Amino acid sequence: MNPLDQITITGLRAKAHHGVFDEERRNGQLFIVDVTVSLDFSKAAASDDLGLTIHYGELAEEVIAAVESDPVDLIETVAERVACPPRSATGHCDAAQAGSPDRGCVR
Repeated sequence: MNPLDQITITGLRAKAHHGVFDEERRNGQLFIVDVTVSLDFSKAAASDDLGLTIHYGELAEEVIAAVESDPVDLIETVAERVACPPRSATGHCDAAQAGSPDRGCVR
């Protein structure tokens, strides 16, 4: 088996209302997200077929939607959502980091 290739997107920004404090829920805060997805790109590269890989733009939109969805208390829950968004191509999310510049981050 070939080692998996990776797509990394860094610095995605989303405003959301997560947190345990009233002010976080009321005012919302900026979340900055980095995500790395692993996938064998050999078939996509050989055929030049976007359908056999992960579309960067769609992945970014799905990650932002995962962050902006229903408010939760824990940033760990947000990171788990980011790590497991639905994707059209089968990929494995190796790493997800979600955080707020004011409150820290979770990997």
